[in-house]
Amino acid sequence: MSDEHEKMLPIANVGRMMKKILPPSAKVSREAKERMQQCASEFICFVTGEASDRCHKENRKTVNGDDICWALSSLGFDNYSEAMLRYLQNFRGFERENANQSNNCKANSGEVEKDEGSICGDISAPSFDFGY
Repeated sequence: MSDEHEKMLPIANVGRMMKKILPPSAKVSREAKERMQQCASEFICFVTGEASDRCHKENRKTVNGDDICWALSSLGFDNYSEAMLRYLQNFRGFERENANQSNNCKANSGEVEKDEGSICGDISAPSFDFGY
């Protein structure tokens, strides 16, 4: 496999995302999936490159979510930047809640038996609506 294909999003994932927003009766050609794969992959490289440049100028080695949001905004994708900032804030809050829950469950693990009403162990992934 060439280096170019290794940098692209998996085509199955691209196809699923396309089908998700299209009417159920819509058909998506292989060529359309490949073109969307190329565009989405190029967009991601463009944004992450801008974020990486910022980190390099600030003598940092790690690109974080705030850098991506900054890059989106600086490249003129303000709508995406605002949506990503909301997602990032929600995600960080979710992570804090999970850490607190996990710490509380560990602290109580020897004292309290887990029952049906317990929230320990019932941690799931966040789901966010971007408002579009």
